[in-house]
Order: sequence, then structure tokens, then C-alpha cells
Amino acid sequence: MSDVYIISACRTPIGSFQGQFEKYSASELGAIVISEAIHRADIKPEDVEHVIMGQILTAGQGQNPARQAATAAKIPYSSPAYTINMLCGSGLKSVSLGFQGIRNGDYDIVIAGGQESMTRAQHATYLRGTKLGQLNLADTLLVDGLTDAFNKDAHMGNTAEHLAKVYDIPRQQQDEYACKSQNKAEAAIKNGYFVEEIIGVPEKRTGQLIDKDEFPRFGTTEQSLAKLKPCFIPNGTVTPGNASGINDGAAALLLASESQVKSRNLKPLARILAFAEVGVEPMCMGTGPVGAVTNVLKKVGWTKDDVDLYELNEAFAVQSIVVNKSLGLEEAKINVTGGAIALGHPIGCSGARVLVTLIHNLKRTKKTRGVAALCIGGGMGIALAIELC
Repeated sequence: MSDVYIISACRTPIGSFQGQFEKYSASELGAIVISEAIHRADIKPEDVEHVIMGQILTAGQGQNPARQAATAAKIPYSSPAYTINMLCGSGLKSVSLGFQGIRNGDYDIVIAGGQESMTRAQHATYLRGTKLGQLNLADTLLVDGLTDAFNKDAHMGNTAEHLAKVYDIPRQQQDEYACKSQNKAEAAIKNGYFVEEIIGVPEKRTGQLIDKDEFPRFGTTEQSLAKLKPCFIPNGTVTPGNASGINDGAAALLLASESQVKSRNLKPLARILAFAEVGVEPMCMGTGPVGAVTNVLKKVGWTKDDVDLYELNEAFAVQSIVVNKSLGLEEAKINVTGGAIALGHPIGCSGARVLVTLIHNLKRTKKTRGVAALCIGGGMGIALAIELC
């Protein structure tokens, strides 16, 4: 079986809800990163054999948004594309599917990633269910993206409150974690650490290039976070300040087989070593990365200390605290440029985004081994291990 290499990895800036990307569909953002990934790899669109993109909020977005993005990126009709939904893990699952396809010899060059416009999420109803009278519309952002399918009244935030209770994580500890995420992201932006991974997006009205994440809150302090009210239960601990955002964005990676790397003289960034997925109890969905990271480390024969950097998606501060403590990880190795609490969490994109950021942070810090992981709504976790070339 062939080794699988990541040749290029890029992302858009992340937009706030109804913010800088409100005029863009998810597939339009996806087309931008697909085109850039192809350009950075120094190949042609027609060289891409397959496109796999994660997207959760697809209602009303047209058939197969991944195919729309691929076609807009000038990949020919002869190259198939499909959209996958593994909730928050979608963008990383797309990479694992590309990895499997290349390892199995099904194709040699694949684009994998994720795209999401939470701003463009539709309201919906069962059209034929009401013969007379008013229709009740469901918000697909909540129903399809943020509400547990097995506990109908449980927003993802309620699962975070559940973890806070089970693991006895107080509000102050969550705010402290969130503040560090914001401060790390602010420092990273000011130091230009994201410049290499981001492809700018033209503002549709003015043409001005948008090249910075919109969601981070500069100057965040624990005191400012302490003023925010709980979102999900009275006297709760989870607030808008210690939870991830509702966001828009896209990320893509170009994967290639060893034979293509050699024959085309490609310059790989990293090699994919293994991935792992686990299931957990849905109300404890935030603990999913514990098993996923543990299993992927076993597959590659590493201990937790062998890993140079971790990018572990921050769905909620309490969730991150529980995962990091359960795995016994060094704080200095985790999300060194901030996480989703600061940068945002465009759900179908985030799995690819954390991997893109991991690659560029390893490169910038001259490190080698990395693990990316996410918790997944409905009670799952996914992790992927890479080694820089």
C-alpha cells in the first residue's frame, strides 16, 4: 500500500455569524480553498481525481455542495466529488477517506477538506405535513448542526454543562481556559503566524481582500469573560465566552500517493500515518477525542509525549479541559495558536481547519509529529496523526 502525503494545506479566514462572509455560500468558500490547494501543489485542476468535502448544513444549498465547489474550482466533470456529514468531524473524516482511497490504490491525487456557512443555514418545514393553517419552521442550524439527535432538548451546550457537572469543572476554570485561547490567537494574529495557511477572500461588494479571522476578541481577560451570562441552564457554567462560535469558513488539503510525489517531483508537507474514530455516550460527546487520540497513538506506536504538537478542537472550554486532563497532555503542546473558542468553529470545516493549522504550526516551530482531533455531536471522536516531511 502506498504512503499518503499532504502536498498543500490552506484555509480561508474564519468569519463570524452573519459577518464578513455573509454573501458567500459554503461551496463558494470551498472553491476558493480547493483552487488554492491545487495552485500551491503546482498541479492542474484536471490532475485531481477525486474531491471529498465535509459539510453539515446542506439543506437548500443545492445538490452535492462538494461537487459545486470542485466544479467552481475548474476541476473537470470527469472527476467525481462527494459531500460527507460526520458533524464536527466531517472535515477530518474527508481526509481519512482520501487517505484510505489512496492507500487502497483507488486514486492517486485527492482534494479533501471541509466547508460551512452557518450564516446560510435554512429554515425548513415538512411541506406536505400541514394541509391547513400556519407552518412551523425549524432552524436547520440548530436541528441539524447543534442539537443532539438522541436527546431532543439537548443543545451541544447542554452536553458541555453535563461534563461540567460530571467532572466538577467550575466556571472560573472554564473562563481561564477560554482566556488563554483568546490570548494565544491574538498573539498569533499579531505575529503573522496564520499568514501562510490563509488564502484571502475578496469582499463581494468592494473587492477588498479579507485575510484575517474575524471572530477573535482582542484584549480578552478573565474579568471580561466573568461578566457573561450562562447560555443553556440557569446558574450554569457555559457562556458565549467559553464556548466556540457559530462561524463560516473552508479548508482544503491536497493528498497524493508516493508514486505521484516521485513522478511529479511534488514537495510534500507531511505524511499521514493513521487515523482513529470512537463512539461514546451522546451526552458525553465532548470526551470523544480521549479514545480517538489514545487509539491513533497505539496505531503509530507513539506515547503521548512523543507528539510535538496537538490541535484538539475546542468545542467548549469544559470539554477541552476534560480531554486534556484525561489524556495527561502538556499544556504547552496544545493549540499553540489558540483554538475554536477564539478562532471559531464552522462545523463542517473545522476538522480540516485544525489539520491545516497543525501542519503550519509544526512547520513554523520546526517540529515533526502532530495529532489533530475533534469531538463529534451524537457521541463520537476522531483523530489523525501526521509526520512532517
